[in-house]
Amino acid sequence: MAEDEIRLTPAAARKLIREALTGAGTSPANAAYFTEAILDTELSGLEGHGFYWLQYYCEHVRSGKVNGKARPKIEALSPVALRIDANRGFAHPAIEAGFRRLVPAAKKFGIAGMGIHNSYNAATLGFHTGNLAKQGLVAFGFTNAMPVIAPVGGSVPVIGTNPMSFAVPGAKGKIAFLIDQSSSAVAWTAVKRAADEGRDIPPGWALDRNGRPTTNPHEGLEGSMAPAGGYKGFGQGLIVEVMCAALAGALRGPEMGSFMENDGKPIGCGQFFIALEPRMFSGGAFAKQVKALAKSITAQKGARLPNARREESQKRLRKDGLPIARSLHERLKSFA
Repeated sequence: MAEDEIRLTPAAARKLIREALTGAGTSPANAAYFTEAILDTELSGLEGHGFYWLQYYCEHVRSGKVNGKARPKIEALSPVALRIDANRGFAHPAIEAGFRRLVPAAKKFGIAGMGIHNSYNAATLGFHTGNLAKQGLVAFGFTNAMPVIAPVGGSVPVIGTNPMSFAVPGAKGKIAFLIDQSSSAVAWTAVKRAADEGRDIPPGWALDRNGRPTTNPHEGLEGSMAPAGGYKGFGQGLIVEVMCAALAGALRGPEMGSFMENDGKPIGCGQFFIALEPRMFSGGAFAKQVKALAKSITAQKGARLPNARREESQKRLRKDGLPIARSLHERLKSFA
């Protein structure tokens, strides 16, 4: 362990996250699900997406960019369709409130969907779809973001890293496997942290403002993120943009406030979730087929299911503790 790093038990990390959020001005009710999401992200080994972003969440509450005490407004459009206004608050309370209606609707009718607008950074999207999978549902999740990806052949960003997640339920409340991937080759945060730390980035991560590949993170931040798989990644990002900006009625990337700056402008992004009851659609074949599919992958030496690395990290970090830089630890404590 580095000298400038400490390790926290899961219980200590949960306390730090909750007290930073509430100390900054988030209501305890709104901080509960959000705290578990941030903790799960860190335990999953997704450093750079948990503690790192928490400092910005807290800054945004204090500056009024996001309303930590907002109460989401839920409109039932039909027995299986929900429209949710996050009310300039965090995405997590809106998602949590929506899921309380989405889950029983999907289990009763076979499928249900919900769109969220006037929202905020949903953080690790797979946490939310995984939540639905643990309740026995096949889940799709989408969230859009500020523009950092230019169209193939262009140089001006028009869509965000726009992640998409898909979670499959397993036996006894487990997740069989979970896919959570951005439309960019890597997460924007990876390039931002490289710039903060003065490190070069590998080829293929970003493009400069003229659309040329670069290993300079500052040029990448001024230019655009490289889409995953070229035009295929940009295509995925377009799907997410339609689901969140058009279908959920939220803002497009260029219309949003910054995810980092305290500019007083709400982010206004959107999320969309679809939940399906697998036994109803499959005629009872779902569990058998998923088990066989998973085995066809894990039986091969060196192969692993999506989400396996996160699950391994969960076991290891629960035992070894969660690493956090002393400076960031002190900064988060200052909000409390």
